Amino acid sequence: MSSDLWSFSLGTYAHPGVEDLCLQMQSAGANVCLLLCGLWLEQRGVSCDEQRLQQLLQVAGPWEVNVVRPLRTLRQQWKAAAADDVGLNALREQVKTLELESERHLLLQLERTAQSWPQGETTDRSAWLEGVAAGAANLDRDALHQLRVAVTGT
Repeated sequence: MSSDLWSFSLGTYAHPGVEDLCLQMQSAGANVCLLLCGLWLEQRGVSCDEQRLQQLLQVAGPWEVNVVRPLRTLRQQWKAAAADDVGLNALREQVKTLELESERHLLLQLERTAQSWPQGETTDRSAWLEGVAAGAANLDRDALHQLRVAVTGT
């Protein structure tokens, strides 16, 4: 398992089926960076409590709303038009790169927030994923289980 959240996230996203699950959950309102952070904390055995969860949500919420989501929206809005416009497609790819970089920055912020939390404290590994997904009202809870199975096999 990777020690840093960014490497863990890249490795996790590369598992078969994880990309599709993450995009499905993102469409349902989940913050994929928070989901990946939740999995990372679960695997590290970091105990989940309300204070820690709120700290992560306070970091992720404004960044998601003010940085990531506007870039994603712009990229998605340009998709159809960019198919027939080479110049616009090049700009869209630049926006996509910025979107990914904004997610990387968010993951670094989340890791920094959690870096002092003790590892190996808990065996209840489901609390983090459930906690970070709680705000996504349209999320199919079975998708969380599928994500965990795709990554951990359990």
